[in-house]
This record gives sequence, C-alpha cells and structure tokens, in this order.
Amino acid sequence: MNIRPRRLRRTPVVRSLVREHAVRVEALVMPMFVAARASDAGPISSMPGISRLTLEQAVAEARELFSLGLRSVLLFGIPDRKDAVASSNYDPNGIVQRAIAAIKQAIPEMYVIADLCNCEYTDHGHCGIVDERGEIDNDETVELLVRTAITYAQAGADVVAPSDMMDGRVEALRSSLDAHGFDGVAIMAYSAKYASAFYGPFREAAGSAPQFGDRRSYQMDPPNAREAMREIALDIEEGADVVMIKPALAYLDVVRMARDAFDVPIAVYNVSGEFSMLMAAIERGWLERDRSIDELLVSFVRAGADIIITYFAKEYARRASS
Repeated sequence: MNIRPRRLRRTPVVRSLVREHAVRVEALVMPMFVAARASDAGPISSMPGISRLTLEQAVAEARELFSLGLRSVLLFGIPDRKDAVASSNYDPNGIVQRAIAAIKQAIPEMYVIADLCNCEYTDHGHCGIVDERGEIDNDETVELLVRTAITYAQAGADVVAPSDMMDGRVEALRSSLDAHGFDGVAIMAYSAKYASAFYGPFREAAGSAPQFGDRRSYQMDPPNAREAMREIALDIEEGADVVMIKPALAYLDVVRMARDAFDVPIAVYNVSGEFSMLMAAIERGWLERDRSIDELLVSFVRAGADIIITYFAKEYARRASS
C-alpha cells in the first residue's frame, strides 16, 4: 500500500480541512494595566506595544477589544500609594475597583477578570503580609485577599483570579464570596504558578519587584511537575472554577499533564517575558511576525489549554477580524 500523508498537505484548502486545532478569539484574554495616576500611564519599555492606561483609556481600550471579538480582560492595578499591608488594594475606591465598574458600565457584556494579589500594592513588593521573621504569613495574607476580593465583587467583577500561591486561599475566597451573596462570581486560580525568570517585564510594568529576597518560598519550583498536579487538585477541591498554569510556553508539559488529569477549564498565561522575547526577535527580523505568533498560540491549544491569557490577544483578534 502506498501511504502518503502529504496528500492532505498539498493545498491551503485541504490543510484547513484536516486541521486538528485552532485558536478561537473568544478564548483569548487581554491583560490590561490600569494606572491610578495619569503620570504613571504610558508605554512599557520592555513590552513593545503594551502600555499602562488611565481609567478613561482602559474603558476605550475595552470597547475596541470588544469590537474585535475579544470578550474577556484581565485587570492589573497601578496604585497611587503603597504600604506594608496593601491597603490600596482593598480600598473600595481603588483603581481596579473603579476600572471594573467603569468597564462593566460601558460594556456590560465584557467578562471582567480581576487579578487578585498584593505585590503591586505593597511597599516591599511581596505578594502578602511580611511577618517579624521576614517571611510571608500565609493565613494573614489569605485574610487580606478575601477582603480585597469582596470589593472586586462589589464593583462588578465576573471573576477573581488569586495569583499569590498562598495555601487555602481558594476555599476561603469561595466561602466568603458565597456568604456575601456573590455566589455567581467565579474563581480562576493561579494553581500552578512557577517562580519563573519570565516575569521581568511585568514587574517593570506593575512596579512589583520584591525589595528583598524572592518569591520562591511560595511560588512553585520550576523543575516540579507532579507538585503542580497536587496544587491543581487542591484548588479544584476548594472550589476553583478555572485553574491556571503560569508561565505557558516553558510549561506545556504541565498543561498536557493537567489536561489529561482534570476535567475542568484550564487557562494558561503567556507571560510578559515570553511576549517580550518573541517581540525582540520579531523586531530584529529574526522571526516572521504573524506565523510565529500563530504558532505560539496554537501550541497552547494543542497542549490542552481552553483559555489563553496573552498580550498578543488584540493583535491576533485584529487579524482574525480583517
């Protein structure tokens, strides 16, 4: 028998006909940085094409994203003040709370996800409360996250996305949200968030670099994969609606393991360093722009991701709509 798989690769039509995976615009989430002060808004030098936005710009950006078919945004706040206990994070009039309300008022159908962490709001840059030993107090940090999540829900958030990697925070969030009448607010847990080298540009964008030490005592050790399955299982048991693996590109094996093990929606975060790395090669002419972006995004789908958080979302959606 003359077996020739190339028969089904001969033309664009047949390749499209037998294509196994595709990136859906509706499955993409665009991260947005919203600044409380206009002076903090503007382009991010390490992330070409990405900017910190004023509240008004964020609403306008959300309108444009929605017109392109993007239905979900992930919000990060750039506050006007920081302290040791992230008080500007749980302020009902904080920048994320105001952004949630403004976007939902302008585009009610937009699905607004609020990143839930403290690193942008603490003067020490860590994701939680620092105790007298200089370590992160897990349980006090969880209480702080719960307090903040309620203000996000009150502002109209559809989803809270805890990215802190504290133990037990999903259960505490679910219990508190339900007790306050927000049983319809979903939890997208950063379940397997690694202590990665690929977060550098984000830390510039959000002003969230730790002032001492690092985050390895609470974010996951990059060589570990079985531990990720345990973390994901715990979050599902505690009530997470969606689980996330972060970063995406260097952890596609973990995405595949999770897809094979769990029957829940899986998100990946194509993080700032991955974005900037690819953009640097594109800008130097080393990689073809559209093809490399498409190949990157479809790798996440092929690995098993249902939801892709990526700074390429707007560009991809614009091409898809043209």
